[in-house]
Amino acid sequence: MAKTLELVFLTETGATSSIMVDFPKEPVNPVEVKAAMDAIITSDAFFSTKGKLVESKGAKIIERNVTEYEL
Repeated sequence: MAKTLELVFLTETGATSSIMVDFPKEPVNPVEVKAAMDAIITSDAFFSTKGKLVESKGAKIIERNVTEYEL
């Protein structure tokens, strides 16, 4: 089962923008995630076509199961 941590930010235009992190460290610590998101916003290291990241909106773990079939 593949897991991804999705970090969701609000941009200066009021839109949302996400950053996906593969293989997150578990268990996820919400305090550490919030601190990391604040550091991302402060560093201004990421560019979004929807505008500058200005606020953390949320985070979630996405689990995905893939079953391949040989045809």
